[in-house]
Amino acid sequence: MKLSTRTRYGTRALLELALRGGEGPVFLKDIAKNQEISLSYLEHLVTPLISGGIIRSTKGPKGGITLARKPEDINMKEITELLEGSLAPVECVDHSDACGRSKLCVTREIWGKLKQAMDGVLEATTLKDLVEKQKEKYPDSEMYYI
Repeated sequence: MKLSTRTRYGTRALLELALRGGEGPVFLKDIAKNQEISLSYLEHLVTPLISGGIIRSTKGPKGGITLARKPEDINMKEITELLEGSLAPVECVDHSDACGRSKLCVTREIWGKLKQAMDGVLEATTLKDLVEKQKEKYPDSEMYYI
């Protein structure tokens, strides 16, 4: 199972916002340039993040996007689900009625455990954790490349 560029790029954009905390709104074009993400693609990623209450958009000449909540209050599971949907490796984990064999299927139990493990790691990792790791890895960097 692979995460799409939606989650990878969206997380990079959010990490950049968290690293710039307190600077005010950031232009999407600046994030796109720094993260080497197409501006039009980044614009599509912002919509579910705004709807999900993770970022806030401000219009006008001094507008841009900012985090709507503190980085410690945003976890990777929330980000991933907003951008990808469920991380269940098979449909029947979330919807037992998707397969008539769900009640009898022992492999469904394995897929459910896999989803629980992934959810656990993602729930335990916040945007603040990523900021700290980024600063630890590149302590002298003034750049926002992630």
